[in-house]
Amino acid sequence: MSELRIIPYSPELQPSFEAINKAWVNQYFTLEPFDIAQLEQPEENILGKGGEIIFAALGSEIIGTVALVPSQEEGIWEMIKMGVSPSFQWKGAGTLLGNKILEIAKNKGAKKVQLFSHTKLEAALHLYAKLGFSQCASSCSGYGRCNVKMEIEL
Repeated sequence: MSELRIIPYSPELQPSFEAINKAWVNQYFTLEPFDIAQLEQPEENILGKGGEIIFAALGSEIIGTVALVPSQEEGIWEMIKMGVSPSFQWKGAGTLLGNKILEIAKNKGAKKVQLFSHTKLEAALHLYAKLGFSQCASSCSGYGRCNVKMEIEL
């Protein structure tokens, strides 16, 4: 994966952001209204709230993405919408995306990054642990498909 690189969000990448995430959500769950809003209108629902979206590109192909949004608690950010196209999983794109989004969070002044997931997403949970996230006992917020909360201190 020597050509693998991280690129920032730009409006022409919105369809890739939407497609990559809708694919994995629809494979395991059902899209919730907040998913549709974030995926179809990321400028308003992620970037407009101070968040970030980045992509993993291999050559000219977008193969993965992840986003970061501020939570309601000062210094706490949430990692959301991480997805890698199935044919590129287990090749380092998720690790690269995760490390970069944590670096961005730190640069934004985050003290902690949290994420909400589900036990059926075993590969994702493995990646999050590899990035340094630890499971914590806490509520899953307003997510219908969540049964795992993880966080990392920065």
